[in-house]
Amino acid sequence: MLSTFFAYLSDAEVYFLIWRYTTISDLMINEQIRDKEVRLIGENGEQLGIMSSRDAMKMAEDAGLDLVKIAPTAKPPVCKIVDYGKYKYEQIRKEKEAKKKQKVIEIKEIRLSPNIDTNDLNTKVNAARKFLTKGDKVKVTLRFRGREMAHMNNSKHILDDFAESLSDIAVVEKAPKVEGRSMTMFLTEKR
Repeated sequence: MLSTFFAYLSDAEVYFLIWRYTTISDLMINEQIRDKEVRLIGENGEQLGIMSSRDAMKMAEDAGLDLVKIAPTAKPPVCKIVDYGKYKYEQIRKEKEAKKKQKVIEIKEIRLSPNIDTNDLNTKVNAARKFLTKGDKVKVTLRFRGREMAHMNNSKHILDDFAESLSDIAVVEKAPKVEGRSMTMFLTEKR
């Protein structure tokens, strides 16, 4: 039955009908809004009250704009008379701005061993300092192998010295804790 309906239309009209019924990102527009009553907001942001969706659609057509359901979960749903293309563009731009302002904090890991030399430790401290100044968290891992496992408690001072050497820019977020064959500690930048 639908194919016979499309037979009487030109290709441009068929495309227009199909385009009008497709949703872009969960927003319902124009004929897709099938609610009995909607709360309508005008093109300038003024409240026009609660009315039937047909009346709201007619007002949108008279203004030469689209009727967009902006709050589908509200009782009754909220619809707004806007230019849909412009509205969608502004929504995408707002999302991009919000993403730009977000800061993703990464956790960088620095591995040490119980028999590390002081110069090697200083090199690792400088690397951690660089990570902390960039705003990342640092996970310091002291790994034990073989007979080093018997002297775990004697090696805790290495992590304490590491934290002490970074105390001017960093704070210990999680104190040194033994997890299996390693001892870990988390450092974050001072606020």
